[in-house]
Amino acid sequence: MNKQSSSKASVLGLRHVALASALCCAGLAQAQVPAPGVTLYGLADVGITSVSGLKAGTVTQVASGIMEGSRWGIKGNEDLGGGYKAIFTLEARVELDTGASGNRPITGTQLSDRFSQAALLGLPGALQPAIDAVDGLLAAQYGVNINNAVFDRQAFVGLITPVGAVLAGRQYTPAYETFAAYDTMATQSALSAGQIVQFPAVFEIRTSNALSYRIVKDGISGSLMYAPGEVAGDSGKGRLLGINAGYTTNAFSVGLGYNTKNNELGEKSLTSTVLGASMNMGSSKLSALVTKITDDHPSGFSAIAPALTSSVGSTFAKSVESKFIEAFKQDGTLFHIGYRNVTGPHTISVAYNKYDDKRPANADLKSYGAAYTYALSKRTDLNAVLVRFDNSANAQVAPGGNGYLGGVTATAGTDSTGLALGIRHRF
Repeated sequence: MNKQSSSKASVLGLRHVALASALCCAGLAQAQVPAPGVTLYGLADVGITSVSGLKAGTVTQVASGIMEGSRWGIKGNEDLGGGYKAIFTLEARVELDTGASGNRPITGTQLSDRFSQAALLGLPGALQPAIDAVDGLLAAQYGVNINNAVFDRQAFVGLITPVGAVLAGRQYTPAYETFAAYDTMATQSALSAGQIVQFPAVFEIRTSNALSYRIVKDGISGSLMYAPGEVAGDSGKGRLLGINAGYTTNAFSVGLGYNTKNNELGEKSLTSTVLGASMNMGSSKLSALVTKITDDHPSGFSAIAPALTSSVGSTFAKSVESKFIEAFKQDGTLFHIGYRNVTGPHTISVAYNKYDDKRPANADLKSYGAAYTYALSKRTDLNAVLVRFDNSANAQVAPGGNGYLGGVTATAGTDSTGLALGIRHRF
């Protein structure tokens, strides 16, 4: 789920667009300007994490992206006159612990029991080898930027006009922007609401091949996004549509976001609707959101039967495919409430998150905890996060960070506690 400072994550403002940071890059300080109108920027975030409840017991490691995903980028703008401005952003992920551009969960290729055990999938034990083969394919896609795209975070060019901005390229989606704006943690750390719904993901965070329109006026903001699947003969396959709207004053803010995406067959797939609100109380802020997630036709599963037919036969192959599709369907509601107080260099945040799973698996879970930031300067801070994940009988999620997934606990129903200590520097 990416990810960022709550005071600057009120999305959709053209001021953010003008800075080429619709979300998640907001607030990054300029370090150097290689050429007029061009800025090199970035964020380095690294620390030590300790996570309990895993198959290996309690795992302690150095991790990149505890509060925010480490990145570097180039953004620029050119004033064209008459209220018009050309902008661009190229933003790349970097893992400070390894130097790589992508990562795997703490628990590697392990999947939740309900996705990897024949009995829980409702299949005969004799089909376990076929299930293992499918799990291998799924696990290969389980991680962050596993394809090692250079500018995985953002890559777009746009035109700001007197009546709004038009952007084209890889961008954050409207529903996710609304979610980040009303998550008390602004998606930072394992305390973010999105951390408890890691796999299968409940949001399209970013999407490629996207066209978007954004506007803000007198506290009212909004965006529209269209991202065709670019499949020959049928652009509806893999297509994403998104919209959001918000209203912000000095005292409060409300917002609504909606994404819907088609799967590879053109069927309506992952759909996310977010409603959020926040209230400013001087040095404090209270935020809440609710997100409805549905997916009756999960993406990427139509290839299972053809891949298994030669080994188990057509009938069993179709049965395995059907059971995996059923297991990965989504129908749930994510709730979040949190409070943040800023006093001088001290920032204290507390939050409570709950996912109510309506699927037969009923994999309910909740998380709660606290985060503390001490600002050494405007660019550098120290961070500490303590969070508890309470998994129901069929849930199996472990805490991660903003820049990486935590993976799964040892067995379904095993709870997990995460402690992270880190340093973050913006340039």
